[in-house]
Amino acid sequence: MATETKLSHTAAMILQTVNAGYIYGFSVMEMTGLPSGTVYPAMRRLERDALIRSHWEEQSIADEEQRPPRKYYKLTPAGKVTLEASRKRYPLLAKLVPEHQEEQV
Repeated sequence: MATETKLSHTAAMILQTVNAGYIYGFSVMEMTGLPSGTVYPAMRRLERDALIRSHWEEQSIADEEQRPPRKYYKLTPAGKVTLEASRKRYPLLAKLVPEHQEEQV
């Protein structure tokens, strides 16, 4: 994948959000204000393009918290390069999505 990948503002915001520590779908939706019908298809495209990767949490963790399992996302090296290019294209991106202190899984 070329490092000059140009993302839509929505995709760039999702990359910024995942990079900031909001690492599962619902937290991305809460932080960005985007609906699930926007977030999940965009995350599937980002994963298809190898800009993020995902893994499911252990069922036992979800059971302990009495909720469905979460799918966690992380930027790939290509995703970090693309995010950096997107920050230049969208200068307010970092201000829209501040760093989050949640421990990454």
